Amino acid sequence: MNEILHRHRFSITFLTLVLGAIFILPAVSGPIERFSGFTMGTSYEVQVVDIPNSTDLNSLTFEVGNLLTKLDKEVFSTYAEESELSRLNQQGVNVPFTASDHLLEVLRLSKEVATSSNGAFDVGVGSLVNLWGFGPGEIIRIEEVPDDEEINTALEKVGIVNLLIDETNSEITKTNNIYIDLSGIAKGYAVDQVAFLLFEKGVENYFIEVGGEIKLSGSRGDGEDWVPAIETPQEGPIQIYETLTSQGETFALAGSGDYRNYFEIDGERYSHEIDPRTGRPVSHNLAAAFVIDESAAVADAYATALMVLGPDQARALLAKTGINGYLIFRLDNSEFDHYASPGFIPYINN
Repeated sequence: MNEILHRHRFSITFLTLVLGAIFILPAVSGPIERFSGFTMGTSYEVQVVDIPNSTDLNSLTFEVGNLLTKLDKEVFSTYAEESELSRLNQQGVNVPFTASDHLLEVLRLSKEVATSSNGAFDVGVGSLVNLWGFGPGEIIRIEEVPDDEEINTALEKVGIVNLLIDETNSEITKTNNIYIDLSGIAKGYAVDQVAFLLFEKGVENYFIEVGGEIKLSGSRGDGEDWVPAIETPQEGPIQIYETLTSQGETFALAGSGDYRNYFEIDGERYSHEIDPRTGRPVSHNLAAAFVIDESAAVADAYATALMVLGPDQARALLAKTGINGYLIFRLDNSEFDHYASPGFIPYINN
């Protein structure tokens, strides 16, 4: 078998474009303060402007890092054996599992998006993700494509419908031996939690990015808006496909794509985006999908759903839900075309 394995961290890169003399800022505003680190198998960066006198930058840096470490190692990680998610995946069927508010909220949102997308987004897809070699642990170099029997066996363990959520008693119960994978929503949720922490600290102007999912608020401090940029969905050096404008608003932006995490066997390419309805990697010409929403978690989940659905069904979902979406299609001549929903258009930097 001729196999090529590409396991880059997927990042529809959102760049904070440096427009003009970023380091020459008006005297009325403080400089942009930046701090960064690693979490959830990827990197994060936070940029803040005009930190209140009551907030110390070093303390803020520590608190953000501590929050992200907790969400990763203690709650959402499938790598850490003692995380909540790992313990839930190991939990027996029909045995209630006591969960934190973080896990309960992410699973509640996951159920909502799963229902809205007719199952295109489903965090109960873990058995398929593992089967195709995209699960936790060391890279699994599969030498041949799973056969129908293997796929059907894995499909029997798929479906968030097999998860009962009792928010009153903070309990989760599996009615089937499903394996939950929150990679399509956890980073977005982490962004939301960092944004809430900054809000509590009185920080009104910020730009948060975790693994390509972002949330921004206010301005950069020089009177200019934050300018996120959408990367052209192709390998090689980063090229900007579209720039956006924040208009001074607070919103989240998340993306999903098929070009940085895949493998090839005998010349055929297999994406990390697995359709939980068929059990197979997606195979269409939708190269990337982006969503703007108040919640980074919601944007993250819907971006994944759009990628699974493909061009036509994705546009139908955008029309049905009113979600602000942006789709980039791969054409036969190696070029790209795109579609922006009505709600997304005002954010495009013309």
